[in-house]
Amino acid sequence: MIGSNKNKILLLSILSIFILIVMSTMVMAEDTQNNVTQSAVTDKQPTSIPTTAKEGKFRAGPTVRIRPLNDMINKSADGIIELYFDNPSLNDIPLTVDAHISVPSGIHVYGQGFGQADAAGIVYGVFSVPPGTVRTIYVNIKAEKTGDFYTQFSGTYYPGENKDAYQPISLTYPFTVYEPSPDPKSAKLTNSEQIPESARSSNIMDKILPGIIIALVAGLIGLIYKIYEIRYAHKLQTESKTTKTRTIEGTVTEHETTETKTEEKK
Repeated sequence: MIGSNKNKILLLSILSIFILIVMSTMVMAEDTQNNVTQSAVTDKQPTSIPTTAKEGKFRAGPTVRIRPLNDMINKSADGIIELYFDNPSLNDIPLTVDAHISVPSGIHVYGQGFGQADAAGIVYGVFSVPPGTVRTIYVNIKAEKTGDFYTQFSGTYYPGENKDAYQPISLTYPFTVYEPSPDPKSAKLTNSEQIPESARSSNIMDKILPGIIIALVAGLIGLIYKIYEIRYAHKLQTESKTTKTRTIEGTVTEHETTETKTEEKK
């Protein structure tokens, strides 16, 4: 539920920023079309006092926990491990978690956020948890063969970018494969009921959220292009009217002058 609310807040924030950008861009276009010129006022900026950046540290210790949920794999269930991270609101900097998962040959491991590397039986991911938030990640393990195996979790966590203050994390996870997984090379859960419904909703939101962001950015780019196109067309139209007016006025003046000279000769 927390992950779902977090995604909703993030989506609403993105939509709000998009609306503000659109409104400001439309105001800029309207000012240009009405030929409203504004004089730039240069304010004298106060002299800033140089400050030294404080080294990142936690006021309150975060929680980093790895917990096996299912250690038996068969054709209807995957091995499941839960990774739980929380960063207390007392902290001013995010919690950074750097994690590796290694598995033996014939075993496949999948986890949200572990997409930065996937080779030689190792997956790798870096996670950031802002202050006052919680992140729960579920890792599912599939197998191509039966037997007893081990999965090794290793990594570090540290405050923000202060890698010198890192703390190690490690877990050896034994599991037994009674039957090979029906589709071991697919990241999709064999049985979706193995993880909470709120986590499944969060996973779906995480999958569609990048598409929503891309669509908003594409729409914004298209809107800006259209506004500049309107401005350019308005500029050409204004220049065309000015030239046409000048041409008509010149012709009339010349015609009237010719008629006057003709009358004087008569």
